[in-house]
Amino acid sequence: MEWAGEGILLAARPHGETSAILDVLTAEQGRMRGVLRGGTSRKLAPILQPGNTLALSWRARLDDQLGSFTVEPLNARAGAIMADAERLAALNALCALAVFALPDRDPHPRLHTLSLHLLDRLAQGEAWFGAYLLWERLLLEETGYGLDLSECAVTGGVEGLAYVSPRTGRAVTPEGASDWADRLLPLPPLLLDATSPESRAQMAEGLRTTGHFLAEVLAPALGSRPLPEARARLVQRFQS
Repeated sequence: MEWAGEGILLAARPHGETSAILDVLTAEQGRMRGVLRGGTSRKLAPILQPGNTLALSWRARLDDQLGSFTVEPLNARAGAIMADAERLAALNALCALAVFALPDRDPHPRLHTLSLHLLDRLAQGEAWFGAYLLWERLLLEETGYGLDLSECAVTGGVEGLAYVSPRTGRAVTPEGASDWADRLLPLPPLLLDATSPESRAQMAEGLRTTGHFLAEVLAPALGSRPLPEARARLVQRFQS
């Protein structure tokens, strides 16, 4: 069994004395794992940084085996991202959540495309808060737990959406929320529209809302594993 293409490196961990097990996100094959011989060498260390895009060749004797990789660098973003602690926290959260939530070899091309977009924004110093919140929304959608922020669940209105129901994941207006507003999750403009101006307060609110569904809905479906610490560290960056 053979496959060749491009993938985003999500994680690399030592395997044996000199090898590494790579976890990558590809457009065609989804999340893939494989052994890279010599993966712990100094020569490969700069290449095997999470967030970098690699040219990959994968081979296995049988389709259900772990298989082995050969790699070549294509886009080395990690160095630029590491210079900024908040952008690095976002990179680490993205990689950890992808490993946490995505099954092996289940393609999610939209999520792969958005991951590339977000990683490029992180590396190029562009605004990224909205893109990151959109990425978590899409992760929930691709795993079957998407939010419906198109209209108010109570009134059917599409203007003035301000809350999200923690039970249904549907948007609610202040009028629809009525006396229940304090029991609902915030819906900041940045979570509705990724192109909205960056706001640290809105980023914190958006992370709170998506985090509820990641922790209370997605994680239990995956066996009640706790969310990765990398995401908690990102949230801490936006706590006042």
